[in-house]
Amino acid sequence: MHTGIKVIITGATGMVGEGVLHVCLQHTAIAEVLVVNRKPCGYQHAKLKEIIHADFYNLQPIANQLTGYDACFFCLGVSSVGLKEAAYFKLTHTLTLHVATLLSNVNKNMQFCYVSGAHTDSSEKGNIMWARVKGKTENDLHQLPFSKVYNFRPAIIKPTPGLKNTLQLYKYFGWLLAPVQWAAPRYICTLNEVALAMINAVTIGYSKDILEVSNIQQLAALSITN
Repeated sequence: MHTGIKVIITGATGMVGEGVLHVCLQHTAIAEVLVVNRKPCGYQHAKLKEIIHADFYNLQPIANQLTGYDACFFCLGVSSVGLKEAAYFKLTHTLTLHVATLLSNVNKNMQFCYVSGAHTDSSEKGNIMWARVKGKTENDLHQLPFSKVYNFRPAIIKPTPGLKNTLQLYKYFGWLLAPVQWAAPRYICTLNEVALAMINAVTIGYSKDILEVSNIQQLAALSITN
């Protein structure tokens, strides 16, 4: 098991990214966390460094600050609702691959954990637009010189209580999570499980590079300390 690793987190001002950050700051396997955001994440911690950078399509001005890291937990993403395919492609595939390409070039042996989604289309040929785009993003990440790429495909994520970036949807309909978890447990996992699974993937390793909900839960359960 690798310990004392240094990780980069994107999307820390969103629900998933904040949840992953929250666990990383407490986990003994993580020595340092760098968050790269467009606006401050609002956290202060001895492990935490933060870079505020507006343009994720041009990271060259901060490239020298992104070196020396062991893993990236890429939690930045947008909903496809209301977007045409070209716009969604730019915000999902183009942006992700731009960030990932730079990180893979400046960090030898870096591992990359990408938050994708349940029912992502690896064939890139299906009828669902977002699933095709996510599938191409996953596939193209594997072409970069990372030591390992893990694609996380959660379905419904149960938020961590007390965090500030929980989506409004969960605040109004969170009471539905318990019956959904009872009726369809393979479609729901906790945000804490996603974070622990990411940490364990890059410290312990995992046999699969596409992790569905059951894989996320299994990998998270391997954690000895959190």
